[in-house]
Amino acid sequence: MPGRAWRRRYAISDDPEQHAIVGASSGGICAFTVAWERSDRFRKVVSHIGSFTDIRGGHVYPSLIRSVPRRPIRVFLQDGAHDIDNELGSWPRANQEMATALESSGYDYGFAFGVGAHTHLHGGAILPDTMRWLWRRPDD
Repeated sequence: MPGRAWRRRYAISDDPEQHAIVGASSGGICAFTVAWERSDRFRKVVSHIGSFTDIRGGHVYPSLIRSVPRRPIRVFLQDGAHDIDNELGSWPRANQEMATALESSGYDYGFAFGVGAHTHLHGGAILPDTMRWLWRRPDD
């Protein structure tokens, strides 16, 4: 469909509050990066087992979150104590550092930390609750 006709046909909003992005592992940091860089388009993000480690500079986010003005995004993180820990970093520690940075900077964030590994088991099990949390009203 040419132009914006498809937006009208499928009732896709231009309101960034109506747009979310979700990813796991490298997709988790990718989803966060999209919301971070384009909060004019995406205001809600879910990152499961996100790779916020020293892969292409992903480890810089906690200090960046603390050092720049707060962006208008809502973030949900999930990880587990038995996630990856290798020469690139510790996924559990990196996600905990992300949560701490988001909290200290006043973000609307959620963090589910379990005992799991680098799998979709925990994130998948809590996905319905995650979506309810993500799409709740701002005053709830």
